[in-house]
Amino acid sequence: MSFETPGPVEENWRDAVSSIEEIIEDARNGRMFILIDHEDRENEGDLVIPAQMATPEAINFMAKHGRGLICLSLPGERIDALGLPLMASQNSSRHETAFTVSIEAREGVSTGISAHDRARTVAVAIDPGKTASDIATPGHVFPLRARDGGVLVRAGHTEAAVDVARLAGLNPSGVICEIMKEDGDMARLPDLVAFAQLHNLKIGTISDLISYRRRHDNLVRVRDEQIVTSEFGGEWVMRVYTDETQGAEHIALIKGDIS
Repeated sequence: MSFETPGPVEENWRDAVSSIEEIIEDARNGRMFILIDHEDRENEGDLVIPAQMATPEAINFMAKHGRGLICLSLPGERIDALGLPLMASQNSSRHETAFTVSIEAREGVSTGISAHDRARTVAVAIDPGKTASDIATPGHVFPLRARDGGVLVRAGHTEAAVDVARLAGLNPSGVICEIMKEDGDMARLPDLVAFAQLHNLKIGTISDLISYRRRHDNLVRVRDEQIVTSEFGGEWVMRVYTDETQGAEHIALIKGDIS
């Protein structure tokens, strides 16, 4: 189903939701924010911060106040560069969250679980100068493999964290943590609004992020261009375009200057 259209609960709380432009600005400035997915999906809110801004203080805030699992969202090419296999070869989880094996920084940590150690592991994992030899497995940080195409392909927090960081001009990676209530139940939108007000955080929605990307991203790329000759029209320029979200190809034949 499409998750671009907000559900009725989200519409009722629209005044409490910040624009994606505001969320991107907070990300650019290293401020944590909340992203909620569609109420017909997980219907959950995650604390999110760009991974390059994930200080020990940010990790500690997530552990203390978010209470969920602290994960590191990474694009597929970085997961591959680190040589991290998926936790399960056949993913049968409800929303196909793509966990890899857990990780630890090989150097600069003690037991690996402290806020300092997890922040260190995140910093090593996203550093393009670091390789698989700088990472140990298993560990106390849980990488997630974001789908190519981001929220336009999968409307999850994993992809949303990577998309927002990229749109903010930062390393395309994010640290995320589900928000639970004190009684252990998952926080829903009314709870998340109160949580955001208490901690002075902005709330954004993945539905709005999908709409934003459809409006602003260039979703089509030129894959190939060459000159072809036809006995009926002479020389033409043939361009092959690829839809970045679906992988579909479209061919255009161009005659003359169309600029």
